[in-house]
Amino acid sequence: MEKLQVLALAFVCFSLVASSIYVINDYMDREADRAHPVKKNRPLASGAVSPAAGLAVFVVCVQAGFGLGMLISTKFVFVLGIYFLLNLGYSFGLKNISILDILILAAGFVLRVKAGGVAADVAISEWLNIMVFLLAVFMAFAKRRDDVLLKIQSGKDLRKASKGYNLDFLNASLALVSAVIIVAYLMYTMSPEAMSHFGTYRLYYTSIFVIAGLLRYLQITYVDNDTGSPTKILYKDRFIQLTILLWILSFYVIIYLPTNKSFFE
Repeated sequence: MEKLQVLALAFVCFSLVASSIYVINDYMDREADRAHPVKKNRPLASGAVSPAAGLAVFVVCVQAGFGLGMLISTKFVFVLGIYFLLNLGYSFGLKNISILDILILAAGFVLRVKAGGVAADVAISEWLNIMVFLLAVFMAFAKRRDDVLLKIQSGKDLRKASKGYNLDFLNASLALVSAVIIVAYLMYTMSPEAMSHFGTYRLYYTSIFVIAGLLRYLQITYVDNDTGSPTKILYKDRFIQLTILLWILSFYVIIYLPTNKSFFE
């Protein structure tokens, strides 16, 4: 198969397996989700889909995902299997262990990147793995903070792992992880590998947009108290969308324009 076809198939496989995890997680949480102001509208929690139907969808997604994955490579299926087992353990109880729940979620995103690299037969930079992991940890802490706020407002533990968190701990963790993200990004842009690969030492200029994006996310977290859905923030927040666009544009300009490098000096 052509590489693009392989990547498309890998995307479908991972989507099917990830969907199976979401289904079984919702199945396990359906009773607790009924007490949540937003999650109560999920198909299994609301009763729109029966538990038996949910389990059937889970089985079909798993079989289809792994079956199609065999068409790619055994190595891809191996990475897919690690992701599946790790998140299955998460759904069946590991999510109730504070801190471990966040680490498993973050590891899942790293495995997504690894699976893409395996499918495309492209080596994944350790810097990419580090940044993906740190960003996932950052957003997971922000999401747990939202859970704690709901717990304070409702007086109920909507998530068992929330017992291991409070606002002081989560606020400190967010500050710590955001600082580590900035330092890691600066180290990447000034690393010999990056300078050699891109042919410039000026990549660190792009860090201004990384810092701006993180500060905006922290503002949404601390001021607006609205980080329950990172996806919603990405789709709706114009400031974050603009920083991402400018970050991409700055990379393009620094690497490809102008030919006279003295422009940036």
